[in-house]
Formats: sequence, C-alpha cells, structure tokens
Amino acid sequence: MKIAIGSDHAGFSLKEALKTFLKNKGYSVVDLGCPSTERCDYSDYAQKVAQSVSEGTTDRGVLVCGSGIGMCISANRFSKIRATVLRSFDDARLSREHNDANIACFGGRLTKETEAYSLLETFLTTPFEGGRHIPRIAKIDSNTNKK
Repeated sequence: MKIAIGSDHAGFSLKEALKTFLKNKGYSVVDLGCPSTERCDYSDYAQKVAQSVSEGTTDRGVLVCGSGIGMCISANRFSKIRATVLRSFDDARLSREHNDANIACFGGRLTKETEAYSLLETFLTTPFEGGRHIPRIAKIDSNTNKK
C-alpha cells in the first residue's frame, strides 16, 4: 500500500514519527510536506495529499495539523476523499468499515505518538464492509460539489 503523508508546522513532529512507523511496517510512504516546524498553512498540504489519493497516485493518506480538524475539512473538499479525524479506536475502525475512509487525520497537539500508531494501524488494516454502505458512499460522492 502506498501512503501519502503531510502536515503543517504543528503536526510536523507527529508526521515524522508516523512516517517512520509506516516505513517500519513495510508501507511505501510519499512525504508531501511540510519540511520543518516553520509556520505554514495546513490547507496547502491537505490539498497535496488529497489530490494524490483522489487521483489514485497513492492508496491512502495521513494528515497532521494541530487538531486534525483543519486538515480534515480541507481534504474533504476533494472528489473521492473521505477524510476523518481519529481520536479513538472506534473512530478508526468504523470510519473504515462503514465509510471507506481513505485519509486519516491527527491532531499533533492532541494525540500521543503511541496512540497515533495504534489508531493508524487499525485504520490501515480494517477493511470496508461494503454491502449496505456502498449506496451511502455513492450518495456522499455524488452529492458534493468538489474539485
């Protein structure tokens, strides 16, 4: 699985830790920035990761900002993107099983590294259930005015 990862300055440290975690698990990781803790805008990096996943260049995405919320809102503006903020095991599991989420968003100021590792592993290994959820996902994708 090929994973795009991005952050703003507030999420840089957690992004770097998650990048190492993913590589150690055998995932192919594409780091789309930011390159440091120097102040930057989260929406720039959300766009890069969301475009990569939307266009099929990567399979899934990971975004980190201070809270995870700004990244999630920005990423969900793009076609075929179902980004979610992960704060609990149930968020990680249900977002995959029921919503076929394809971008995991984290709060670098709110989420401990070890917790993020567990949440991300659950997110990446939980399959989409399909079935009754397929028409719901189709409605989401067709009922939006996305890029």
